[in-house]
Amino acid sequence: METLTWSTDMLVSALILAGTFIAIFTEGVHFFHRTKCALVGAASMTLAGQYFGFYGPESALHAIDWNVVFLLGAMMTVIAIMIPTGGFQVMAFGIARFARGRQFLLLCLLGTAVTALSLLLDNVTTVVIFGPLIILICQAMKVSPIPYLLAAALLTDTGGVATLVGDPPNLMIGSAANIDFNSFFLHMGAMVFIAWAGTLVGLRFLFARELAIKPDMSDQPTAEIKDRRNWYSALVALGFMVVGFILHKQLGWEAWVVAVVGMTLLILFARDLHLDSLFAEVEMSLLLFFMSLFVIVGGVEHSHFLQYIGQFIVPFVKEDLLLASVLLLWVSAILSAAIDNIPFTAAMIPIILGIEAQGVNVTPLWWALSAGVGMGGNGTHIGSTANVYIVTISERLAQETGNRAFAITPGVWFRRCTPVMLLTVTICMVIMVLFFDFFAKPLA
Repeated sequence: METLTWSTDMLVSALILAGTFIAIFTEGVHFFHRTKCALVGAASMTLAGQYFGFYGPESALHAIDWNVVFLLGAMMTVIAIMIPTGGFQVMAFGIARFARGRQFLLLCLLGTAVTALSLLLDNVTTVVIFGPLIILICQAMKVSPIPYLLAAALLTDTGGVATLVGDPPNLMIGSAANIDFNSFFLHMGAMVFIAWAGTLVGLRFLFARELAIKPDMSDQPTAEIKDRRNWYSALVALGFMVVGFILHKQLGWEAWVVAVVGMTLLILFARDLHLDSLFAEVEMSLLLFFMSLFVIVGGVEHSHFLQYIGQFIVPFVKEDLLLASVLLLWVSAILSAAIDNIPFTAAMIPIILGIEAQGVNVTPLWWALSAGVGMGGNGTHIGSTANVYIVTISERLAQETGNRAFAITPGVWFRRCTPVMLLTVTICMVIMVLFFDFFAKPLA
């Protein structure tokens, strides 16, 4: 392949990319919402690309990965129907009663429920459902909610790595690399299960003192399903989606088609739905954030800047693919702990595709990227949006109760969660090294 030389187009796109990502990563300093930063970056990239001749509105529209956007939007709509039914509350309180005051068992059971949901739902939705329920359960038991809230954040991030639809970066990777649902679970399922078990073991030791306290079981909360028809209709729709995701390659459907069909069936059979209010629950800011990122990265790709960078990486990857995969795993984990994993994934995908275009087998790099950004997000309180939500509700609880011990500070996260992140990334690395031939096998 012809060697690319530096150009003005590359410089312009690189400056816009760097400026946008810096603005996104420093959101906590300037308080300018990351979606606003991304929208400004997308507009700047489109206009600058049109002026310099390497990009334009039509190319920007084609750069958006609609598979990711429609899939996320459909799943958000399904959950918006399920939450008011009360089914999730019944599930959580039933788990609390079954545990009978055995705190570590309760942690494991809630963690299993959170992980199971995160296989199909994005991690933010999962913690939005379970975070408030955990606080109610712990208040009734008169125990600290901190171990349970942190477990919810860690385990939803971990569990989401196992499937194509469990974590937004996976959607992006699967769509870019044409990885189907079954292949994703086949490669990542066992790795995630061992990392999940390691997370529970780590939490058992890190919270040994808190989990040893005998809780008060005299005032257990109760709940009932308020709308059985909608709850059971939603479960049927989710069951249809699971089957559809497994068979979508044979059906010739993209994953978003499965999700939209399931959503449509649920809307058709559910009752008393006010569609305007329902669709208002969809997180449009998150969807716009994704669309803007795709536009920005599309502009960088059209300027050939990422291919320019990739040509310097190709010799190293060709020389030692295993080492390159391990390094990508750790770099992805560390950077995802420091910054949000979604923009990092968006930046890495075209680089890997550029390497693949030069005849290199990049299959293990996809798995390393997925594991790294998924597990690495657990490293800090800002590593994933789910973490930020858990920290936010803990701070609100501390303010309402006047007990600052209930607030999850960066220091608390570093002492209790960063060791777990390091453990899970190490587990993923060991599994990848031991079974590298399996992970390196090109996708059919």
